Amino acid sequence: MQIIPSNLLPERDQAALKDFLEGCREAARRKGRFQIASISLAVKHIAPLAVLQSIYEPEELHFYVERPSDDEALAGAEAVVEARFEGPDRFAGVKAFADEILANSIAIGDLEAPFTGPHFFTAFSFDERVSEGSAFAPATVFLPRWQVSKSRGRYGAVANLRVDADADLEALVQRVWGAYQKFGAFDYGESVPPEAGPQACRRSEPAPGAYAAAVSKALEWIGRGEFDKIVLARGIELERETPWEPLVALDRLRNRFGGCFSFSFGGGGGRSFIGATPERLLRVRDGRLLTEAIAGSALRGANPAEDARHARDLLASGKDLREHAYVRDSILRRLKRAGVEGRAEALPRILPLANVQHLLTAVEGELGPDGAHLLDLAAELHPTPAVGGTPREKALPRIAELESIERGLYAGLVGWFNHLNEGEMIVGIRSALIQGCRARLYAGAGIVSDSDPQKELRETEIKLRGLLDVLERM
Repeated sequence: MQIIPSNLLPERDQAALKDFLEGCREAARRKGRFQIASISLAVKHIAPLAVLQSIYEPEELHFYVERPSDDEALAGAEAVVEARFEGPDRFAGVKAFADEILANSIAIGDLEAPFTGPHFFTAFSFDERVSEGSAFAPATVFLPRWQVSKSRGRYGAVANLRVDADADLEALVQRVWGAYQKFGAFDYGESVPPEAGPQACRRSEPAPGAYAAAVSKALEWIGRGEFDKIVLARGIELERETPWEPLVALDRLRNRFGGCFSFSFGGGGGRSFIGATPERLLRVRDGRLLTEAIAGSALRGANPAEDARHARDLLASGKDLREHAYVRDSILRRLKRAGVEGRAEALPRILPLANVQHLLTAVEGELGPDGAHLLDLAAELHPTPAVGGTPREKALPRIAELESIERGLYAGLVGWFNHLNEGEMIVGIRSALIQGCRARLYAGAGIVSDSDPQKELRETEIKLRGLLDVLERM
């Protein structure tokens, strides 16, 4: 990617912008290929979700991720370029697509601020192939036309433009200048009138009663030594008379689950995959990798004493500690295969969420200047035993046999990466696929040798409760 220092265009006016875009158009003519002009702007304040709501179009792709406890949020909308891939090379396909775009990108502006410059937004389904007519492809990647972010008191906006050899520069200048004025002093408008109240929802399950039976079958296979752990999910359907507003649901999730990553990935055609997940697959920044093993669950208590008892019992549970160790050890092995020496915390700790608590072990590693690309690491790690099973090669084929749903993006990955090999991929659990008046909610549980089918069923109900409380009360 070519970076033009801001001091070469010191005047931030329309004439300077036209000069920059003229240079991009000349590059397009010289190379015989369109160029991406990426213009970054540091602003005094901006609220990414409010901006996304203001420009949201159901037919356009969009992306949002935030963890309120980190004071970071990132949003993008409208694809300048996009691509879809399937099969075992889908991560490599996304990487090659991004490399080609970056080789034909020219960036300028406040590039020292967080989340500036071109960012690619991605979603990977759990499986490398999906059935015809699925809501999302096995891999989707896009570069947004508009991107906004906040990071610990710093705010930024990015405009990405496709500049062809015959581009109308005046039209491009007006588009960017209008965005410059809008994002530089964003007008949030009047408050939205309160909603009329919750609407009646019809709840159904494609195969009621099948989940406990699937757990029992999995326990038979575990008992025969076919695999050590398998994660089984279930899906339930909600339907109502009028469409849900995905970003309103997202806002309620982010307010309730501040310790989770709230996310939305819009695939166009009114399809949105939203959720509040506690699970990060990996983060790469400044050459350092961070990932987490999250497995083993317990209830939250009604009071501090009860809550503490649940946490104590979780830390002493042989079943949950074994399930957790499968995830931690798999992460360390697969990082080593990718050339990264991971360092795990000595003991798991408690991750308390609004409605459940988990065992968590953080894992860190150094990538070095010539380290693996984030997407190569994601391809190696996904899916971890936290959402798949172990050994992976034996457990994964059994999931489709036991589950009565197609997972789609559930337990897949949603995330971003940039030209600096920085990025973050989160695991799409505690999630729902919203399509107009219908929503499909997903939750799963890890099955090991001493799992109990009814307890695992109850665990999925607890995990579903957070989404149900939001969607049924809208």
